[in-house]
Amino acid sequence: PTHASNHIIGGLSEYLTTSFSLAEQATAAGLKEFLTNSEEGMFHGPYVRTRLPYAPAADWSNLLGWLPEHFLPYRHQAEAFRRLASSRDGEERRPEPTLVVTGTGSGKTESFLYPILDHCLRTTGRRGIKALILYPMNALANDQA
Repeated sequence: PTHASNHIIGGLSEYLTTSFSLAEQATAAGLKEFLTNSEEGMFHGPYVRTRLPYAPAADWSNLLGWLPEHFLPYRHQAEAFRRLASSRDGEERRPEPTLVVTGTGSGKTESFLYPILDHCLRTTGRRGIKALILYPMNALANDQA
């Protein structure tokens, strides 16, 4: 972790000094001091953050029907599947507006994508557009960088 932290700090410091190329020597020296001073500068670390695993669904019944038997979604995914399913107990239903807010790598994309795929599978014989996905790819790419 320390090596990785130092590598990240070095990369960030280099990025900031090249992005804000300062002509005045005193200001450039002040920026460098701010970036490299381990006690009063920008970086005090390394910061270590541990996360508990995401909670699995407690009462998962395969609402979508086509997922493998061994698949156990996280609790937030199962709740999203329940709210977003376009069919329940063989009856068509209108999906409910849903907002999923959880950490990186927790399966937010699957939370909405699986119900969309399920709807497309269920309406295969019908004409027309089944789904329209507007997705902030640039924002996601920047978040993951």
